[in-house]
Amino acid sequence: MDENQAWAALETAPRPILTSLFAAEPDRLDRLVVEEAGLRFDFSKTHLDGGSTDAFAALAEARDLAAAREALFAGRPVNPTEGRAAEHSAERGQGAPESVARAANLHARMRALIDAIEAEAFGPVRHVVHIGIGGSALGPDFLIDALGRDSGRYETAVVSNVDGAALEEALAGFDPHTTLIAIASKTFTTTETMLNARSALAWLEQGGVADPYGRVVALTASPERAVEFGVDETRILPFAESVGGRYSLWSAIGFPAALALGWEAFEQLLEGAAAMDRHFRLAPPRSNAPVLAAFADRYYANVRGCETRAVFAYDERLRLLPSYLQQLEMESNGKSVKLDGSPVRRATAPITWGGVGTDAQHAVFQLLHQGTHLVPVEFVAAVEPDHALDEDHHRQLLINCFAQGAALMAGKASEDPHRSYPGDRPSTTILLDRVDPFTLGALIAFYEHRTFANAVLLGINPFDQFGVELGKAMAKAMDGGEAIDFDPSTQALIDRALGSEGRE
Repeated sequence: MDENQAWAALETAPRPILTSLFAAEPDRLDRLVVEEAGLRFDFSKTHLDGGSTDAFAALAEARDLAAAREALFAGRPVNPTEGRAAEHSAERGQGAPESVARAANLHARMRALIDAIEAEAFGPVRHVVHIGIGGSALGPDFLIDALGRDSGRYETAVVSNVDGAALEEALAGFDPHTTLIAIASKTFTTTETMLNARSALAWLEQGGVADPYGRVVALTASPERAVEFGVDETRILPFAESVGGRYSLWSAIGFPAALALGWEAFEQLLEGAAAMDRHFRLAPPRSNAPVLAAFADRYYANVRGCETRAVFAYDERLRLLPSYLQQLEMESNGKSVKLDGSPVRRATAPITWGGVGTDAQHAVFQLLHQGTHLVPVEFVAAVEPDHALDEDHHRQLLINCFAQGAALMAGKASEDPHRSYPGDRPSTTILLDRVDPFTLGALIAFYEHRTFANAVLLGINPFDQFGVELGKAMAKAMDGGEAIDFDPSTQALIDRALGSEGRE
């Protein structure tokens, strides 16, 4: 079966009813539940049946997913528009030997710097301000929020927004004499990051710190620019150019997480991700969690026309997961052309959105249960809680999580149309044994590989992001006073908000 035949089989196949699938397929749980690295992936409440799974497996073969996956792990160029490999897995020890060795050396350098900080070679450090944006901030912020709440090591603030209110809030209550500034930028030219960095340095100087640059650590793939900025080379933590921003938390970009959580926790994070790397690399498509997830994603986006995908973390520690996934999935696969530049002609990345259970049940679940949109839902929960309160808190949390998935699928008929639930609405449940560094590393790597598998099935490049460049370029031109013939609306906004300053 070639690619066109596989899509034709998927698009012309009967559309099953979810509740009927369990009766029609007695082995459904065995086929559509995967357990790996402390995670249970349950795809049984999706519309994937034996026929559609077979068709997607044929599509994966036609698209040569196995070869694309091998190229990824071998460190070959899988980002053709920029002529680069994508070697985030090498940071976890899974990749080309020379890249794995280089990553290990850079990790050793990062650990040595952390050891020096812990030994107070920088003087006393009690607070850390991590400055970055996009992948340079979302990953560390997610890790620290999920795992570092009770570490008692360093009080850490992550700043990404160029709005000065964000930096002011982060610095409030911090002592300049005990604060370390980490500047994270792959190119060390990112406008928002460098402006925040200069303001943080000014705060240190105004606070009486004699050598502000002596309290700065740079995390970058362009160490020479960090030196030009004024950072001593002994406090620069490089990472490979082949590690993309939204895949970079495993590299030096993870420095604030390694510092806040401790090196042992950071190593466990890498080990969990490596376990998922091995699963993605070795498991056959029909029992491969990232690949099955990509099959479901393609089914709903391309067969059922779903334009969004909702993710709900039924665990407060994972509250930043939807935000993290928004960049990973939409920046990676929000494309409209194939690798060869031709139009895709199929929907690519759905819009990722979500929230935290049980809060979301009282906000957006009305639409999910009775609205006119079909939205595939993903529930993420953990078996073990992380608090000392009455165990009924966690019991009620999990009961609500599982009940929502069951209700979306089953629905409930009523003679009163206002109280009728159509049901047949799909969901996936990802159940962690516990939220710890190992399982969180495996979870994040799962989402990375799911994103890659989706891209291969579509024939697009998940590793470039030219779509973010045009707005940035226009902002720089506007800031530099270049004469640009803006549309009347934009020019009126400039005149109203910036006045003569915006026309300089």
